[in-house]
Amino acid sequence: MKKDNRISMEHGAGGETMTSFIKEEILPLFTKDLGEISLEYMDDSAVIDDVVFTIDSHTVKPIIFPGGDLGSLSICGTINDLLAVGAMPRAIGLALVMPEGFEFSRLKTILNSASEISKETGISIVAGDTKVVGRDDLDDPIITTAGIGRRYPSMDANLERAGGRNTRWLSDNNLNPGDKIILTGSVGDHGITILSEREGYGFGGEVSSDVSALVEVMEVALSQGGVATAKDPTRGGLANALNEFAAKSGVGIEVDECKIPIKDWVESAGEMLGIDPLTIGNEGKMVLAVHPSRAQKVLEAVKGTEDGKDAAMIGEVKEDLKGVVLRTAVGGKRILEPPVGDPVPRIC
Repeated sequence: MKKDNRISMEHGAGGETMTSFIKEEILPLFTKDLGEISLEYMDDSAVIDDVVFTIDSHTVKPIIFPGGDLGSLSICGTINDLLAVGAMPRAIGLALVMPEGFEFSRLKTILNSASEISKETGISIVAGDTKVVGRDDLDDPIITTAGIGRRYPSMDANLERAGGRNTRWLSDNNLNPGDKIILTGSVGDHGITILSEREGYGFGGEVSSDVSALVEVMEVALSQGGVATAKDPTRGGLANALNEFAAKSGVGIEVDECKIPIKDWVESAGEMLGIDPLTIGNEGKMVLAVHPSRAQKVLEAVKGTEDGKDAAMIGEVKEDLKGVVLRTAVGGKRILEPPVGDPVPRIC
């Protein structure tokens, strides 16, 4: 079959199509082996000379939604990517591209949100850039954020309790058989909220995104020790995050469907729309792989935080499995495939 020579929405949706696109079309053009966690790892952040660096562009429609907006989404997303490799976020740069004619009042809303997250976390926005393009060239603003961080002081003790792994960071390839999988809260909140606002579904008025900076969650988890790796399940959701863990670590993961926290309104909306909440992006959750001797301690610590109060231990890393297997509510098993792309585009 002839290869399509044009970009589609799936190329940026966080699933298998995007992963293949990056590996085949982008990575071969750039230096991949620079630093401890380099481009070829395709992790949430890179590490060079103990400096952790990440960058993301954010485009969401609508830009203001229940529970957040483009401003809070961009800052929280960058903070969480730094946290996911075991870094303490230190500073953020923010670049803003706006269409001509965009309302000052809406701009003030999203920038105030970004400022509030920065103040709450103590992570300063220290650099930026501003561009304006023609009103026909862009419908809403796009924010690009870059973040830098330093290794958490607790990382040495944490990784020692994780089983003496030969790494200094929480990289995706760091899972071992027996590790427990902890999810820090319910899945699907953000994606369903965006879809609800975009299409006017409503879903009973309960919808609210989970946008949040998970600084406290990661601090308490690392303080208990044993965390092997972490990932915020954004585009492609929990299904994509778990499959990345399994593929990069060369292990299998078995997950209990009944233990995955999902809010009733998310589950109902998913059933109505034919969308699996496990494949929908989240913006305030983390997936952790934790050594079995420390897993209960980590879970209890995370559940003691506001953002982690609904945390659950949902599965285990297995040596005799391939990929991700879901134990279903009816007692069977099925393969949890990575999504081709996020079923709800432009969510982050």
